[in-house]
Amino acid sequence: MNSRQKGARGERELANILKGYGYEESRRGQQYCGSNGDADVVGLSGIHIECKRVEKLNLEKAMEQAEHDRKENEKPAVFHRKDRKPWLVTMKLEDWMELFQTYEKQIQ
Repeated sequence: MNSRQKGARGERELANILKGYGYEESRRGQQYCGSNGDADVVGLSGIHIECKRVEKLNLEKAMEQAEHDRKENEKPAVFHRKDRKPWLVTMKLEDWMELFQTYEKQIQ
């Protein structure tokens, strides 16, 4: 399978997982139609998703791409997984802490 097909399959897989969590609007972004700068997967408000479904990931490069492509009000995140492994999410610490602190305020 070529890497483009594997990437598209990973994007569809991730979008379906997010739908399973209740984010029904999750879908592949418009980049597969030729547009640049859109998230790979859309549907999480305020998060720019860079989706990587590869065995060898240059995480720094993927984060740079997410940072570069994100909209001003979005936090960049790389959602990634290898074959037969669970999905992982990588974010900058400051962005994750902001999300966590917002969550903590809501549960108190």
